[in-house]
Formats: sequence, C-alpha cells, structure tokens
Amino acid sequence: MTEAGNRSKIRIMAIPVLAAGGRWRVEAMRSISEPMLLWFTKGQGRVTVAGVTRGYTAHNAVFVPAGVMHGFEVGPQVFGTAIFFGKEPTVSLPKTPQHLRIREVYAQQELNVILDSILRENDSTVPAHDRATEHYLGLLSVWLERQSVKAAPEQLPQDAARRLVERYSDLLEREFRKGTGVGEFAAALGVTPTHLTRCCRIACGRSAIEVLQDRRIFEARKMLADTTKPVATIGEELGFTSPAYFTRCFTHLTGRSPTGFRREVGARAPIQ
Repeated sequence: MTEAGNRSKIRIMAIPVLAAGGRWRVEAMRSISEPMLLWFTKGQGRVTVAGVTRGYTAHNAVFVPAGVMHGFEVGPQVFGTAIFFGKEPTVSLPKTPQHLRIREVYAQQELNVILDSILRENDSTVPAHDRATEHYLGLLSVWLERQSVKAAPEQLPQDAARRLVERYSDLLEREFRKGTGVGEFAAALGVTPTHLTRCCRIACGRSAIEVLQDRRIFEARKMLADTTKPVATIGEELGFTSPAYFTRCFTHLTGRSPTGFRREVGARAPIQ
C-alpha cells in the first residue's frame, strides 16, 4: 500500500468536527459508503442506527457498517473520536451494527491507545508507518470482535417491530430518491402504513413519514451545501414532483428555503 493510498482510506477525527458544518450533518438520517466507528468519551445523547434509537453516554462505541442509515445527537458537551475505514477495508469488521457499552476501564484505555496509535502512524512520514497503521487497525478489529462477543447479551432483543423497522430503513436507504411514499414502502414490506408507523415509533420514537422526510431533507441539505447543482435539479434527483413542491417541503421542514439555506451555509467542502 502506498502512503498516499493509506491516507486516503483511513480517517480519524474528533466527533465535534463532524458537525462543524451544521449539526444537521450528523443528526439527520443518512448513510455513508464506508464503515464507521464512533467512540464517545464525554457527554450523552441518542443515536439511531438502522431505524433503532438508543441512548449513548461516555465510553460507548457505535459501529455502523457501510450503507446503513444512521444519525446521532452531538450536543456541546459531547466529545469522542470517529474513525472511517475507507470503502475497501483491509481488516475484518462486523457485518451488522454494534452498540457497545464499555464498562471495563482496561478496555476503555485499550481502545484509546489503539486509536491514538492509528492516528499517529497514519499522519506520520517515518519508514513503515503504513504497515504500522495496518497492524493497529488489526488490533482495533480484534478489540471490536471481543467486545461484541462480550456485550452480545446486552444487545436489544430483535422483536418483530425492530426487525420491521430495520427492513424499512434498509429499503428506504435504497429507494428514497425515487419519490416513494410511506404507503408504497409499507406495501413492499407487506404491512399497512399504520402498522409501519406504529413500529417506527416503538423503535425510534418517530413516525415512518418523519424518518423518510429526515432522510430526503438531509440529502437535499448536503447537495445544496456541497454542490453547485440548481435547486430544481436537486429536487428532481430526490424524487420531488416539481421544484415548487420541493421548495415547500424543504421550507416547511427546515424553516428556510433551499436558496436561503444555500446562501446561509455558503460554499463548503464535504466532510465525508
């Protein structure tokens, strides 16, 4: 692996930096194309992964596989580290989301040391730093596997409501740009819209339409902030039937028009 290739694949940053361009960048439902680990070391809030919401506190590790819809609160007292593994990870990682509450001080310190070592080697120019980074990533992979096995009894039970919402979030992530409505999603899942909404409220405290709107509006905000595409084009690419309808929905849900939002955030480089 070349030094340039290594740096382009592995990224580590402070969690507050993820919200530097606006808390909507982390709190709204979204997905990214690479696996991600969030290690919270201070503060508390809620995190939603695959349609299921749980509270987090200090010393919680949340692993999100690539393409899984998620969002989490980042208040002023929240701190921690996010590591992005790249689109083609070179180490073994969990196939499903993990929310680990790390109570043992030794395990907390072990993860902190591993993350510090990855950051140091990844930013280094000394000989063999790329190999050292890979070895530390291997240790991180082992740490995740061991903690996942240890914490397995504490994972949320996979009841029918949560299973349905996980299926909904997965389908929504693949189809939200097509203008598909909740009724169509419910039909594809073999349930009624009322039942789907009831299950969403059980799993994440929001209705099915609120989850769908959150995902679409996040994507709209991201495109407005990080691209120069015309507002009408963005609305069309996200499945809105007309530019006027897109503007009405965006304004209703965010409190500002698409043009006003773009003007407010200005030109920003994408964070992820």
